Amino acid sequence: MKKIMMLALAVTTSLAAAQTVRVGMAYDAGGKADKSFNQSAYEGASRAAKQLGIQTKDFEPSDPSQNIQGVRSFAKEGFDLTIGVGFANNASISTVAKENPDLYFGLIDDVSTAKNVASLVFNEEQGSYLVGYLAGMNSSTGVVGFVGGMDIPLIHKFEAGYTAGVKAANPKARVVAQYVGTTPDAWNNPAKAKEIAASMRGRGADIIFAAAGGSGGGVVDYVRQTQCLKAAQLPSGVKFSSDNFKNVAKSSGYKAACAGNTRPMFFIGVDSNQNYLGDFDKNPATMNHGLTSMLKRVDNAVYALISDVKADKFKGGERRFGLKDGGVGYAVDQYNKALISSAQVAKVEAVKAQIISGAIKVPTK
Repeated sequence: MKKIMMLALAVTTSLAAAQTVRVGMAYDAGGKADKSFNQSAYEGASRAAKQLGIQTKDFEPSDPSQNIQGVRSFAKEGFDLTIGVGFANNASISTVAKENPDLYFGLIDDVSTAKNVASLVFNEEQGSYLVGYLAGMNSSTGVVGFVGGMDIPLIHKFEAGYTAGVKAANPKARVVAQYVGTTPDAWNNPAKAKEIAASMRGRGADIIFAAAGGSGGGVVDYVRQTQCLKAAQLPSGVKFSSDNFKNVAKSSGYKAACAGNTRPMFFIGVDSNQNYLGDFDKNPATMNHGLTSMLKRVDNAVYALISDVKADKFKGGERRFGLKDGGVGYAVDQYNKALISSAQVAKVEAVKAQIISGAIKVPTK
């Protein structure tokens, strides 16, 4: 009887192991700890591992040419689902998917022609419009910045939406835009992004939106070092026209560095909620330097795809995520709630409703 029970237990364990869904995650340049795009995908897969009982394995290329090696290795091991994070994985995912029609694949930020690939794409311009609207309402100089990562159509959508939102809130505002580079290295070059942020501040920009992956850390670092703009340093033709944050509690360090006629400087985060990165003094009660973040819910999209595979409901083809289904948005939390008034939130929510209804058409380029 004991032997029979042990045999039954072994068979049950073996069947459970065989039924465990295995998911391979092939990340983009910058790696899964970039605090932005890749990390959001990683968090979605991690949540699926905890809540759905699936197994995950990561591949982080040191060079884009290695992408196909990682994707192919997951296929050779018979992984139920392999997700390529980022448009740079399109060729690898499409090639390996066609080689393995019995396996499932996912691609984030681009569309594959392979039938067994679920292509997860987003209306980034919609979320960018909302954070641009907030920037337009809150800029003290009427000059704001946009730092893009790689100069490609995908990031042009961020810039177009952001610019449109800024102009809708403040028609007289000016948007200064620049990209880190034209190769995948642009996602992981914070030093270059920091230089760009410095040049934008020199032109009077007090709010900078960085859609640049890991490079965005350079913008955050620059804002941390400078914290504010000084009236005496503003370029010709630029002056302070508002002081929305004069009543927000400020740290002693800020008061010392930014005494006199000054205005605070802010960054806008991207993809993940990066508001916490602006809490330079580790005290949420004092002024945060992350105005808000443009949320791109890659985590939710990844989780939903893995859930479909586990439930045997996988469908190939394009899946689009926008404001209507919570795929993009903006962040208000303990770190920035003192910066964005309830009246401003009401305005942004009204704009959001107009975008969803189609009354506002957000440009993509």
